[in-house]
Amino acid sequence: MKAKLILENGMIFEGRAFGYIEETLGEVVFNTGMVGYQEVLTDPSYYGQIVTMTYPLIGNYGLNLEDNQSKKPQVKGFIVRDVCEYPNNFRYEMTLQDYLKNNKIMALHKVDTRALTKVLRNSGTMKGIITLEELSKEYVEDKLKKFNNDASVMKVTTKSIYTIQGSGKHVALIDFGVKDNIIKSFINRNCKVTVFPANIEPEVVLKANPDLIFLSNGPGDPEKLKSIIENIKEFIGKKPIAGICLGHQLLALALGGKTEKLKFGHRGCNHPVKSIEKNKVYITSQNHGYYVNELPKDAVITHVSVNDGTVEGMRHNTLPIYSVQFHPEACPGPKDAEGIFDEFLRV
Repeated sequence: MKAKLILENGMIFEGRAFGYIEETLGEVVFNTGMVGYQEVLTDPSYYGQIVTMTYPLIGNYGLNLEDNQSKKPQVKGFIVRDVCEYPNNFRYEMTLQDYLKNNKIMALHKVDTRALTKVLRNSGTMKGIITLEELSKEYVEDKLKKFNNDASVMKVTTKSIYTIQGSGKHVALIDFGVKDNIIKSFINRNCKVTVFPANIEPEVVLKANPDLIFLSNGPGDPEKLKSIIENIKEFIGKKPIAGICLGHQLLALALGGKTEKLKFGHRGCNHPVKSIEKNKVYITSQNHGYYVNELPKDAVITHVSVNDGTVEGMRHNTLPIYSVQFHPEACPGPKDAEGIFDEFLRV
């Protein structure tokens, strides 16, 4: 059936609805990966967003029960050029259509995703509504004005503390919307991992006496998380600290740095990053709309984006602190940078 995406600038992109048929709204972004749509759908960092895939054919290898990065899909909506109705892969267990329908995710196909991506690149990410109805301009403006993603971290964090036993170092992982493969990356290194909610009191974490405090990825604007930033300050100088993506941004803010929103973000599994320390380029998986635009005092840049020169990693000169903006755990994406986890454990 016919449906459309209405952007906050008034532009309309027509297509056909699939998945769960119900009006939805969110921040419209694009992902440049050729594969990994299941990991994208279930990545908590996409909470509150309508994701557009730039690769034209999506769903061709189906979905399975093993590759999810969280317990359920996190996106508000999904937009593709063509959806494959008959997947072919030895790991295939369900179609994209059935998966989205069962998990109540509204989606669009037969959309000119190339044109939509150009609009988002030129104008920046913006809010949007996917609907089957003819909506008034006043209705659209009111709905979009009321939408915000400020409470997203508390929507995706764990509700209780839990521990995965291991014989190696003890990692206290603060969950702002952690991907499963980050946890697996520490488990694969024999770590004991204790996962804490995003708003955990600092003294509870310190009482566990971990070898490393790790700040995870997650959705939303880091500057909105004032109380969490204050909590992170309590860890500085007391324990080694590492972070990925949102965790990297929050750590920078806690140390006195600054963050800023990117025009259209970095989302995909094909982003080149240069390690300044190793003079080497890695192809990385990324998913962020914000970045560290001003480094804290006594911190140095360890990685930069080859595409736009933005900060992709930092290390403190005197304290055991190291964090990166990109996703070394991949899923989706190449495993070029997975050795970063070994570096975290040596901080």
